[in-house]
Amino acid sequence: MSKRNFAGAPVISSAGLVEGNLEDDMEVTMLGAGQEVGRSCCVIKYKGRTIVCDSGVHPAFSGMAALPFLDELDWSTVDAILITHFHLDHAASLTYVMEKTNFKEGNGVVYMSHPTKAVYRYLMSDFVRVSTAGTDDKLFSEEEMLASWNSIIGFDFEQEILLPPSATSNTAVRFTSFAAGHVLGACMFLIEIAGTRVLYTGDYSTEEDRHLVPAKVPAWEKKPDVMICESTYGVQSHEPRLEKEAQFTTLVHNIIRRGGRVLLPVFALGRAQEILLILDEYWSEHPELHHIPIFFVSSLAIKCMDVYRQYIHTMSPNVRDKFSRGINPFDFKGKNSFIRPLDRGISKLNDKGPCVVMASPGFLTNGVSRELLEKWAPDPRNGLIITGYSVEGVMARTIMNEPTEIQALQGGAKILRRLSVDYISFSAHVDYTQNAKFIDEVMPAHLILVHGEANNMSRLRSALKTKFAERKDDIQIYTPRNVETVKLKFRGERMAKALGSLALTTPTPSSHLSGLLVSKDFTYTFLAPSDLRDFTGLSTSIIMQRQRLTVGVSWDLVRWHLRGMYGKIEEGRDAEGTPTMRVMQAVDIKAAGKFELAIEWVGSVTNDMVADSVIALVLGVDGSPASVKKTSSGPGSHCSHRHPHAEPSPPPADLPKADEAEATTSTPKEAETELDLLPSRLDRLIAFLDSYFGQVELIRPEDIVASPSPAAPSPPPAAAAADMEVDAGAEIDPNPLEPAEKAEQELAEAAEEEQTKERLEKEERIRKPRVPVIRVRLDDYVADVVVESLSVTSTHEPLQRRVESVIQLALAIVTPLSGGETNFTLDDVEKAKRAKRTEEPIPEEKEEVEEKAE
Repeated sequence: MSKRNFAGAPVISSAGLVEGNLEDDMEVTMLGAGQEVGRSCCVIKYKGRTIVCDSGVHPAFSGMAALPFLDELDWSTVDAILITHFHLDHAASLTYVMEKTNFKEGNGVVYMSHPTKAVYRYLMSDFVRVSTAGTDDKLFSEEEMLASWNSIIGFDFEQEILLPPSATSNTAVRFTSFAAGHVLGACMFLIEIAGTRVLYTGDYSTEEDRHLVPAKVPAWEKKPDVMICESTYGVQSHEPRLEKEAQFTTLVHNIIRRGGRVLLPVFALGRAQEILLILDEYWSEHPELHHIPIFFVSSLAIKCMDVYRQYIHTMSPNVRDKFSRGINPFDFKGKNSFIRPLDRGISKLNDKGPCVVMASPGFLTNGVSRELLEKWAPDPRNGLIITGYSVEGVMARTIMNEPTEIQALQGGAKILRRLSVDYISFSAHVDYTQNAKFIDEVMPAHLILVHGEANNMSRLRSALKTKFAERKDDIQIYTPRNVETVKLKFRGERMAKALGSLALTTPTPSSHLSGLLVSKDFTYTFLAPSDLRDFTGLSTSIIMQRQRLTVGVSWDLVRWHLRGMYGKIEEGRDAEGTPTMRVMQAVDIKAAGKFELAIEWVGSVTNDMVADSVIALVLGVDGSPASVKKTSSGPGSHCSHRHPHAEPSPPPADLPKADEAEATTSTPKEAETELDLLPSRLDRLIAFLDSYFGQVELIRPEDIVASPSPAAPSPPPAAAAADMEVDAGAEIDPNPLEPAEKAEQELAEAAEEEQTKERLEKEERIRKPRVPVIRVRLDDYVADVVVESLSVTSTHEPLQRRVESVIQLALAIVTPLSGGETNFTLDDVEKAKRAKRTEEPIPEEKEEVEEKAE
């Protein structure tokens, strides 16, 4: 497809460009991670489309209690579920949604990056095994997980994906993923619905580390309208990375020196790989530590190391550079590595002397890390280093307060805690400084904070509002709770860029442009039809419409009716020599046979309307009273109607073609009818009404023969009235009307009397019109159109309404064709008569007639 640009092409605002309802609200609802950390699930509804971002579980709960508030959404209406990364709090409830809800009844699709999908499979198998151990409260089986996993669609970073139309909406939706810097394969989504952009960050980090590419603001043409952003650390700030790493390795070395063992609770995938790289590098630089083992106890992590090796090309330049030199930084089984992976739990762990053990899970809720904590807690030589964020309600969060005792997982016994506890965050979440800078670069109109505890989220909101207020930036900030819906309004204005010949001149504010509006990939282009192929590669077609009609009248009579309706018409012959009349330069009427006409026109909205009116007129010519009057007046007339076989007399040979109609339809003056003398605009109005109703005539007051009106009933004489009074002995109504009821009855009688009076007046006006009227008959009903005001009178309300609507249509179609006035008076008729008698135009209209002749 060819594309060309013109410098200085004007941009035209098109407020009428509609994709769905312009006033639709965007609804953002958090089914999880609303003023909490865990079970992330964000629902975005706009223009009839529904997008869900993430579907996780809460790490502090188990079973059904750990799920998001799934009942708040009809999952069959979901168009797509987008998973940002493989962590349990963002992806672990996905199988439940896909297999246990009505999501399968709809047409929704699940998307995640290729690395995320690869790790997700191993992570969810481990989740099923651990979460169902010793309990019957399992959310789903591994078979269900694998069945749902097979239907997930993977994608690459920065790949743009267009969603197909749904069963309920054709609104266009597309999304693009960008690296989030949180874990391998983690991404943020730029979602575009009907041109409105939403950036969903998920968990992200802008800090460089040893193996991940940090998140960066994409170079987009249009900034997002909405940003849904994590607020995990609120207004806290992290230490610089190098200082943090130095502090961490010093702590580990000090515990080793005192003969203790170091416990590093980590999640199997994510920060664990970063810490392994740090320790491996530190050990290689300190020979005195070479005999101290570093154990990584996680069968899951060992399985996923193959995934890390496979997707090295998505990692940082440092990792890619080593790999290009034949060094795989994740090959911890090599002889030069100090890391000893263990996949059999603690059965093979030799912890009799100083050592470093990395074990999952990071929250110390169960598993190997919890076992080692309970085993090593009483020894003061040992040390625990928390390396990531911990949510409320888990052991990792509780032990940071350094309690003297901890509770055993089995049996609930109290265990003395004497090991040291330290916290150094290697969490791949943005701190306040990083988050505020990223938001500054995005600058959305609406900012929704999620994935943060209520206090942290509230402090972050206050800090951001103060910052934006000082700079006078207008950004709306929201901190929704779970199942609380945020409604956002957006203007429906769109911008269309004029290209090609339309861009050669700059339009003035009051001017109008005509062209084609082309929509593609949420951008709009305004083109002249002749430029369509050059700029879009599309070709245009012309639809020629043809309809054949059988008529029982002559060609001249059809011409007469067309001139009466449309004024001037063009006459000639087509390429095949067929007599043709052209109406309004749009519709051709051709003599296809003796009593057959062919109507042809190029299909368009305007041309179709003209063609419809032409066809309606032609079909009504045969039964029109005007046709009878026209064909019955002339020499040799022997009857009051027109026979189909009667052909018009040929025109004189010296007459030009344009005058043929007048020559073939002229009649002696003494045979002229009033209809022949009417002004053209009134003539067209009568012809228009005649084409709709069939029985139409012009009536003047002097044409009405006086007829005796029915005598009004005389009032009864006084004596008779007296006889009508109730006799003294007559029976009296035992239930006389109350005053209120009597008043209501009198009002009803008065209203009925008024209606009767109004009906009688209408009948009188119809029987004896005082001004010229156009009388329309339909079956047994009559309606009069006053020529002077075009008001309609009829005793039959349906007919009156129908005639009024046709009059309005006539004013819109007939009057503009003639360029005349919309008010017809008796003077119009008299002026036409005088002009006909003198064979000269009326003085005040002479100039106009001369202009038309020219």
